Amino acid sequence: MQSTILLVDDEKDILELLTYNLVKEGYTVLTAQNGKEALKLVRQHPDLVVLDVMMPEMDGWEVCKAIRRDPAHAALPIMFLTARDSEIDEVVGLELGADDYITKPVKVRTFIARVKRILRNHKQVMEGPAGGILKVGEMEIHADNYVVKLGEKELSLPKKEFEVLLFLARHPDRVISRETLLNEIWGQDVYVIDRTVDVHIRKIREKLGPYAAHIDTVKGVGYRFKKDL
Repeated sequence: MQSTILLVDDEKDILELLTYNLVKEGYTVLTAQNGKEALKLVRQHPDLVVLDVMMPEMDGWEVCKAIRRDPAHAALPIMFLTARDSEIDEVVGLELGADDYITKPVKVRTFIARVKRILRNHKQVMEGPAGGILKVGEMEIHADNYVVKLGEKELSLPKKEFEVLLFLARHPDRVISRETLLNEIWGQDVYVIDRTVDVHIRKIREKLGPYAAHIDTVKGVGYRFKKDL
């Protein structure tokens, strides 16, 4: 099935260049030149959103936050493509829930490769385990819609938090290093600091409440998901 990509950038030349190359690769492309227009097009359910940061009406940070707050689009892959090239900006983008962060000037081949990787990884996560549901005691992790059920309570986690939890739960009682989590969830070609993993784990634990005990910290190494408490 053909994937649809929403490109959001106020530079017309960038939109034309990337649209041309994505269409050549067989993708359908939607374009927007500001954040508000982008949020309207998100309702057409694209498979990936590529966001500039500095835009009129609403910047890329705000658009990313709005998408992640909406349960209908919480799992939607997001890539930042921006001239903001500081490490702090990159960390901010990734911690807001973006799947990748690329700086301008854009290298088309690298961009296309990153797009393919994100869509491939997203497909693998969405397929999930058999039946799309992983059960651990009274906890249910629904890989098909990024929902976690704790008994009668239902949680909708941001995309990266959900993927970290799902990856740990799929490898019960095994110590998973921060490096492994970074490579598996963010990808080997994306630079993210170790602290990013710790921040996501802290947020996951806060939301899981008493079920947070399933995630064990192994000092100096990483994390382990305990199937039985």
